[in-house]
Amino acid sequence: MALGDLGVSRNYPARCYNCLMRKGFSLVELSIVLVILGLLVGGVLAGQSLIRAAELRAISTEYTRWITATQTFRDKYFALPGDMSNATAFWGKDNTYCTGNTGTATTPGTCNGNADGTTNLASGGNTTGEVFRYWQQLALAGLIEGTYLGVSSAGGTNDVTRGSNVPAARVSNGIWYLANNGGVSADSTTFSRDYKNYFLLGAYAGAGVIPLNPLLKPEEVWNIDTKLDDGVPGSGKIWAMRWGTCTNAANNTDFTTTYKLTSTSAACAIIFPEVF
Repeated sequence: MALGDLGVSRNYPARCYNCLMRKGFSLVELSIVLVILGLLVGGVLAGQSLIRAAELRAISTEYTRWITATQTFRDKYFALPGDMSNATAFWGKDNTYCTGNTGTATTPGTCNGNADGTTNLASGGNTTGEVFRYWQQLALAGLIEGTYLGVSSAGGTNDVTRGSNVPAARVSNGIWYLANNGGVSADSTTFSRDYKNYFLLGAYAGAGVIPLNPLLKPEEVWNIDTKLDDGVPGSGKIWAMRWGTCTNAANNTDFTTTYKLTSTSAACAIIFPEVF
């Protein structure tokens, strides 16, 4: 297109021809773009916060689901799931892992417990144990979703595989685990207490590893603890795991300590003691 077609005289100063050819964004246009980018970034951050808040709310929902399912199971079968001494009469026997149990072999089948009121560990890797049959029998009874193997992972007596022998938590990379500590626990991660049958919610570190890794920020655990319990990490029905990084405790018997709310990193797992 000729300059004459633009209504510009050929005698117009050359520098103005270049102005016409190189016109950029005005300050108003740039401001609008920056505002739009700010809104987009703010929307993404707000969306992430909403997703995290929903994950944290799901922790109490899942915990309540396990408790309700367990109580319903006991009302119906007069036993604890996993610890049930006549489970194979209802769901058949798993011939691979339950030699010596009575009952017709079925797939998947299950194994009987010893009815002692505790959830016992497996005897080794790739073996059945009440802590794993607990999830399996709740699922077989139709009280929770999923399908669970009822046996430990290959690594050892209490090793887990997320979604295979224990449930995955809704919170990112979280995993639920049931155990019985068999007495007073005292180490660098847990308060020196008898947890009895307890739930543990921690980060999944890969197949064959118990979920002891920190999953949540101290402020997040404090929020859950305050809503469901007393807000104190070493007492009540919610206890902080990894007291050295999650709380201000001086040692593992400092039961009245507070959460380390100044920490902004994932430093905690959660123990729900004496669940049944």
